[in-house]
Amino acid sequence: RRYPTVELRAETFNGSTHVPVPSDSAFLKALLFQLRLVDDHVFVEQRDTCTRINHSSVYSVSTAAGELWPVLAFHKSGLIYACVPLVEGTLEPRPPLLTVSGLSQGLALLLGIMDYISPSRKNEAEMNAKIGQLRNLLIQACPLGTPLNTNIRSLNSSFEDIQEMPVDKDQPAWRSSTYKGKPQVNVCITEKVKCMQYDQRDVVDTWQVYGAVNCKCDIEGSAPNITLSLNLPTNAPPLQDIVVHHCVTSVDPAMLVSTSAEPLHDSVYNGPYKFPFIPPSDSFNLCYYTSQVPVPPILGCYQLIEEGSQIKITVNLKLHESIKNSFEYCEAHIPFFNRGPIAQLEYKVSYGQLDLSREKSLLVWVMGQKFPKSLEVSLTGTVSFGTAGKEHLTDYVCTGNTAYVKLYFRIPDFTLTGCYVDQHSVQIFVPGKPKITASRELISSDYYIWNSKAPAPMVYKPL
Repeated sequence: RRYPTVELRAETFNGSTHVPVPSDSAFLKALLFQLRLVDDHVFVEQRDTCTRINHSSVYSVSTAAGELWPVLAFHKSGLIYACVPLVEGTLEPRPPLLTVSGLSQGLALLLGIMDYISPSRKNEAEMNAKIGQLRNLLIQACPLGTPLNTNIRSLNSSFEDIQEMPVDKDQPAWRSSTYKGKPQVNVCITEKVKCMQYDQRDVVDTWQVYGAVNCKCDIEGSAPNITLSLNLPTNAPPLQDIVVHHCVTSVDPAMLVSTSAEPLHDSVYNGPYKFPFIPPSDSFNLCYYTSQVPVPPILGCYQLIEEGSQIKITVNLKLHESIKNSFEYCEAHIPFFNRGPIAQLEYKVSYGQLDLSREKSLLVWVMGQKFPKSLEVSLTGTVSFGTAGKEHLTDYVCTGNTAYVKLYFRIPDFTLTGCYVDQHSVQIFVPGKPKITASRELISSDYYIWNSKAPAPMVYKPL
């Protein structure tokens, strides 16, 4: 989609140095070349030289009229998402990326489009239908070139349903439609824990927790008021780095000043965290947060030692006693990079079962739904390999004995911070008694245990 008003503004800002956006076919050809999706085997100096290493999704695309910059583009699940944001100022010299507001707006719009299309990726007919509706949706989301609503899924796909102006003057812009039916509110707290464990004296293990509170509020009225509270157990670490959705009408400033960049102190606000808001029609994330929890949920030790043509592995895992011992799933993946297929495997597990992947380069240790009463499990084994082929796992970082175990788990009805929603404290200022459902979960995200017998990439190393 092109916006002549935006192109005219770009020409006004840059005068004789303005580079116009070429035709669709010429732009696509240039973009595919820049993304290395064509001619990637050929070295082209203007694209492949070391001085053009790209550290972001912002590119400079060569066209017949000159270098077109900035072009925001990324490749996801077989589709390319791209836009050319307006820089409100001169392009010579190029301004820092953080100062170009159009980049963040363009990225939000592209991510909204991706969120709308990607669920249909495996059904070609459904995906084509959705892409066909995009033009109508973009007229609502970005009518004159400025994104007004980046949540494409919440928009109506047919013109008949579009209200030029809300019927009720009190209806906020983010409530695209009004709900009719039984009132209900669903809240889900999802916490993700990232971890790097080394089991080495001179290296500090690191872990971080990221939380998101997702809401879906089916409430009648043009502007229903809801107040939701997040609570923490006594002596739990406070929530930090809180970011709230724009529909939140007011917030205690003390909630927003607690940051993980500074050390914790006694005066930090530790709840309850109240959020009064007028909800959008679709599901949305009410807020995001982090927290400095004292321990990771699973402590691990991994040792890989090479002895001639064989390697010996030992994996020990321990569930911390404060963690709920009830998993939806819990698996440890042990990949063997830059080696051939596993030809021989002898092992002993104290708990669970060990499976070999189809391509024979990955061991999957399935712990199931519970750790044993001791909360400790162990795996020992000896592995030998055949000749490596193209289909086997490779990694430029994990060479030699530099290797890791990666954990995948989900614990329903549990959060590492202890954060929860008290259903009785949810206030909804509408007639009737809405049904309130609250849930929570803890999910692993990039949870690595590195081989302690070899150097590993360090997140933090003391001076």
